[in-house]
Amino acid sequence: MELYDQHLHSNHSVDSKADPSDNVRAAIASGLAGLTFTEHFDTHPSDWKTCTYDESAYAATIARLRSEFGDAIFIGRGIEVCYQPDRMPVILEFLTRHRFDMVILSVHYFADAPLHNRNSWSGLSVHEGTKRYLETVLDAVRYCEQLHATAGRVFDVLGHLDLVKRYTQRFFGTHDVSSFGDLIDDILSACLEADLTPELNTSTLRQGLTEPMPALGTIRRYVALGGTTVSLGSDAHRSQDIGAGFDDALSILRQAGVDALAVFKQQSIRRIPVL
Repeated sequence: MELYDQHLHSNHSVDSKADPSDNVRAAIASGLAGLTFTEHFDTHPSDWKTCTYDESAYAATIARLRSEFGDAIFIGRGIEVCYQPDRMPVILEFLTRHRFDMVILSVHYFADAPLHNRNSWSGLSVHEGTKRYLETVLDAVRYCEQLHATAGRVFDVLGHLDLVKRYTQRFFGTHDVSSFGDLIDDILSACLEADLTPELNTSTLRQGLTEPMPALGTIRRYVALGGTTVSLGSDAHRSQDIGAGFDDALSILRQAGVDALAVFKQQSIRRIPVL
């Protein structure tokens, strides 16, 4: 079965030091059919001083990698956009001017505060913080739904739907989101209306959690609501993590009854049957 890692980072993202060539070599060694770089594009004011996204340098790297390794593996040029409601006009203008194989929309903030910052949780219970995060995800997907109705699909994949549990586990020792089933159902239903493919992100399997993002129960709900296709990504920030956890992910997809993996090239979707 062809497998593609469609969420990974290199030194073109502020939070990774991975050499892009090493990423490709690791993907080839793992037997992957392809990998798609999804470097961070962050526009929140607090990110401006640290965001190192350089379009020219990134494009040049992908061109070099395709020249060197293109006969051995598919190398995609993607981007991971951080959802920021007040910055969406700037983000859309950027996406209009540049071409990518795949665009991930991810939510890293809640209540205009970074999810990964412990101080952002001051005065919040785990329940309230989790609810605020998932409500922000729903806002993001509903924005995509509205955008799809007028402009077609701009964003291809919803990254790590329940990322919040990575940080509730880190800060509070718990990662249960089962009490938010109705809210998660609303997110999944909106994904279907927006033609937005959910991602199965395996990074939490190597970060102290026993489940990926999202877990089996959520994928089953997606299928019950009519979903058929999922994107697969390791969210690797180190070369050695590319493709990590994919055997577990495939087992989950089979148990949930997912029909196909989504692979994006020039923002066109190809569906690979889950065998």
